[in-house]
Amino acid sequence: MNCYKCGTKMEYINTDLPFKIQTNSIVIIKKLPVWQCVNCNEYLIEDGVMKKVDDLLANIDSKVEVEILSYAA
Repeated sequence: MNCYKCGTKMEYINTDLPFKIQTNSIVIIKKLPVWQCVNCNEYLIEDGVMKKVDDLLANIDSKVEVEILSYAA
């Protein structure tokens, strides 16, 4: 797969990404599988992975400031 931004090869990796779910609320998901560009570090989350991320984020208490979750396939 090639990067949609710069055209360079992308590799499939596990990484940690933050998601802002409210004005003062951030969730970090660890070991998230993504395609990441080896040149510009742009990343792509596949639809199935994003569906699971959406499900995880839907269950977060909106009053939490920071929460760290682990992605389990």
